[in-house]
Amino acid sequence: MQDELLTIGRFARLCRLSVKQLRHYDETGLLAPARVDDGSGYRYYAPEQARDALTIALLREMDLPLAVIAQALAAEPASRAQILRAERDRLAERISRDQARLEMLDRLAEGGLPGYEVTMCTEPERRLVVVRAVCTPAAIGEMIEECVGRLLPVLGKAGMAWEPPLWALYPLDLEDRMQIAVGVQTPQGEGTPGLEFEVLPGGPAAETTHIGPYAQLPLAYNALFSAIHERGLRPQAPVREAYLVGPAEAPQEELVTRLIIPVQENTA
Repeated sequence: MQDELLTIGRFARLCRLSVKQLRHYDETGLLAPARVDDGSGYRYYAPEQARDALTIALLREMDLPLAVIAQALAAEPASRAQILRAERDRLAERISRDQARLEMLDRLAEGGLPGYEVTMCTEPERRLVVVRAVCTPAAIGEMIEECVGRLLPVLGKAGMAWEPPLWALYPLDLEDRMQIAVGVQTPQGEGTPGLEFEVLPGGPAAETTHIGPYAQLPLAYNALFSAIHERGLRPQAPVREAYLVGPAEAPQEELVTRLIIPVQENTA
């Protein structure tokens, strides 16, 4: 059988891999050699292992984690396809985020930091009927859509009138698992089963208006938080977004979002 096996060097050349890579795959349990010589420690590989080695190299080139590759190799065809589709979805999400970052960099390169006008205002008390969700920062857009899809049918079923715009509420810190809320103002519904209300207290706040895609909202937040700290103020939760012109009403470049952050005097 020894004659049928390939040394690690020959096998590496056959699979267009390095000896170092093959040793790493062995050490991590991803691709063990067919035989290891007890005396010398030399690794030997069977020709039929080339398919797995080439597949590993291909998936690593696509930046899949070794743990995911190991799962895919060990899985039955149907499960393997499911694993790879999940990785495909994660890659598509990352590409979408990177595209948004490219667009922001283009905007910054062409005109520097956008000139947002930040003004101080006195926000009135607002009574919102809300739905809540927990998500990561990367999933905010998707979760906002889901919340809207949950909220509006409930209002319609209850026959409740509401006053535009839609509101979204966020914590100050965008943590890995954060609670967000989507709501609308309505004079009705107190005591209606299945509905949750939140009263946003009135008071001083800083605000600005963003025109353009939601992916570029970080530019507006940069201006807003900078202005708050320059004024010696302390931001308060929840951060509020009011969608004055939404995706159903205009193209991405013409969306209008009002950003509001309650503030207090910084006594520290």
